[in-house]
Amino acid sequence: MHNIFTVDVEDWFQVANLEPYVSRDSWDRYEWRLPRNLERILSLLQFYNVRATFFVLGWCAEKDPDIVRRIYDGGHEIGSHGYWHRLVYEMTPAEFERDLQMSIEAIQRAVPAVVVRSYRAPSFSITERSLWAFEILRRNGIEIDSSVFPIRHHRYGMLSAPRFAYPVETAYGTIWELPVSTLRVFGRNLPFSGGGYFRLLPFWFVRYGFRLINHEGQPVVFYIHPWEIDNDQPKIASGFLKRLRCYGGIERLDAKLDKLLRSVHFDQPIIQSACTLR
Repeated sequence: MHNIFTVDVEDWFQVANLEPYVSRDSWDRYEWRLPRNLERILSLLQFYNVRATFFVLGWCAEKDPDIVRRIYDGGHEIGSHGYWHRLVYEMTPAEFERDLQMSIEAIQRAVPAVVVRSYRAPSFSITERSLWAFEILRRNGIEIDSSVFPIRHHRYGMLSAPRFAYPVETAYGTIWELPVSTLRVFGRNLPFSGGGYFRLLPFWFVRYGFRLINHEGQPVVFYIHPWEIDNDQPKIASGFLKRLRCYGGIERLDAKLDKLLRSVHFDQPIIQSACTLR
């Protein structure tokens, strides 16, 4: 069974949990660590012959176009992660559309050959409050979205959404949603397939999750951020929960990711996978 490897391309100071401490107008003052972390992920993917989808934050593409070129030269798909890493439901439709367009323009300035056809919202922030975003995405050429997380969470989540790929009809055509993968246990959807969940859960449980979902005849949509393999990054979050969400398990993540790539088959980026699932 094929599975889908995705990367949300942002740097350590752009994490939603750090917003109370790091303003967007101060981003340029923080150490730029993304290139070295991205290179490590690209090297792992090349070693294991995995093609992935990279959702690139427009601000990062603008600051350092070479990161987009490195991803493109590695044979990977490139999608949009927005420009300013703002939550979709905290923007107006007009603000969201401009943020999306700015991100696409920044990516295409870096690599004019790229056609941006996929999108993932920062912090999975397409929820019941922002379903209007699908119309705007499709109007701007987005065919595949992976912003829905069918769980309950204080920042994101849409429990009413299907667990697996489904079409969303808009006035501009169909957009396919590929939700982040969850396990169905005792009537609840449990997250396991990326980010802090992957960092903090035991590896056997994550591997078990892959087996269960593949047994259902579905691919796992896995995600990671480059900063999650950087144990030496500055640590500025305060409070136990914020520190756990930002930094928990980071010291083991590089080895854990290598182990996952050795034991799980990833073979299709998200657009190719969506075409298979239709």
